[in-house]
Amino acid sequence: MDTFYISHGSPTLCIDEKIPARQFLKSWEGEVLKKEMRPSAILVVSGHWDTQHPAVNVVERNDTIYDFYGFPKAMYELKYNPPGAPGLARRVKQLLLDSPEGLVETVREDRKRGLDHGAWVPLMLMYPEGDIPVCQLSVQSGKDAEYHYRIGKALSPLREEGVLIMGSGSATHNLRAIYPSATTVAPWASQFDTWLRDSLLQGRYQDVIQYESKAPHAKQAHPSPDHFYPLHVAMGAAAAHNSKAQLIHHSWGLGTISYASYRFTTTHTQSH
Repeated sequence: MDTFYISHGSPTLCIDEKIPARQFLKSWEGEVLKKEMRPSAILVVSGHWDTQHPAVNVVERNDTIYDFYGFPKAMYELKYNPPGAPGLARRVKQLLLDSPEGLVETVREDRKRGLDHGAWVPLMLMYPEGDIPVCQLSVQSGKDAEYHYRIGKALSPLREEGVLIMGSGSATHNLRAIYPSATTVAPWASQFDTWLRDSLLQGRYQDVIQYESKAPHAKQAHPSPDHFYPLHVAMGAAAAHNSKAQLIHHSWGLGTISYASYRFTTTHTQSH
């Protein structure tokens, strides 16, 4: 099973037909991960669940978390309640606890948390039936990119078990610098996004791990790393398989938000 990094952008992605990434995600089963490659379960690493230590949600059914404010009423009426994946959650926990060199000391089981919008917004477009079990794993913004890359490597065996590992964040994410009426892309955002694309497609994973010192405008593109670390997890989970990155979607929103999404695979896939 390939791993993915999805830029989920604005929560209105799930209702706004004007956002190009919406159609990309709706074409998921037809053009990206075809139905014959249907995952046994989905593990989502979302930038919207940030904890001191790794945590997994261990639930029988996922609730819909509305972790946003001031959006249209229709947003709060949407529901996406796929089955939980408690077995996968415990498998993730064990893989992390067994990871080498004491990478993880503890993994918390959250028995109440459902899916935040970094998970359910893209998933309801990708798998609208909501019948695939889903588990979430938190990020730790207090750690670094190398740590999250190693987290991904520890989770790599899940790929052989038919689990779709999906990082959900945003290739650029500076909410203080968005421009709702923008008709062009801010140069700093474009430069960071281009650097990221080139680094991934050329296999310069170490540069992406060291992005804070290697990338142009790194701190402006990601004032906080929470939406970027899911990429490092997906990248790490693919690394053990010598997979290559492919850009599978690219578009912009609000002048500075990149919807660049990547697939880590050993086969050739056309970008949209």
